[in-house]
Amino acid sequence: MKYTYTCKKVSLNDSIKDYAEKKISKLERYIREDATANVTFSVEKEHLCTVEITIRGAGPLLRAQTQAPDGDMRGAVDAAVGYIERQILKNKTRLAKRMRSEGFPPPAPASEFEVQEEQEFQIMRTKRFSVKPMSAEEAILQMNLLDHSFFVFRNSEDDSLCIVYRRKSGGYGLIATDEEA
Repeated sequence: MKYTYTCKKVSLNDSIKDYAEKKISKLERYIREDATANVTFSVEKEHLCTVEITIRGAGPLLRAQTQAPDGDMRGAVDAAVGYIERQILKNKTRLAKRMRSEGFPPPAPASEFEVQEEQEFQIMRTKRFSVKPMSAEEAILQMNLLDHSFFVFRNSEDDSLCIVYRRKSGGYGLIATDEEA
């Protein structure tokens, strides 16, 4: 696995980066060899450390963002790696087709613990609507008027399909699609 590090508002020594690489390498048993891990370290107001790990490869995109107080970067790395591993194991049946199947641990023997069945994705409701051309600002206004967390629209500038969404950290995000040839 290849590693890329980004530091925002903080300078880190190599020991933190080595620690992150050691922890993330434990996920390699689930991930194909050609994956790239992007690790972003940042410190926000009042010494709140944030670690974001994004793993891109031939399989699905894996991402975790965690925070730890008082400059505890190692704790934030541990939490992010743990989150990704829990997501992989939670969805192991669905992911086994796209990721290394031999990397998943064998099922535990039945014991007095209740065996939790993996749930199917159940679509509860389907909505259809026309996607109107508008600017990103108009889409954000429409999303706020509807009190939704995201809104799909067609960009009036380049006619691409886009999504605006409300970010957990505040502000808004924009996802724009590329037209493939």
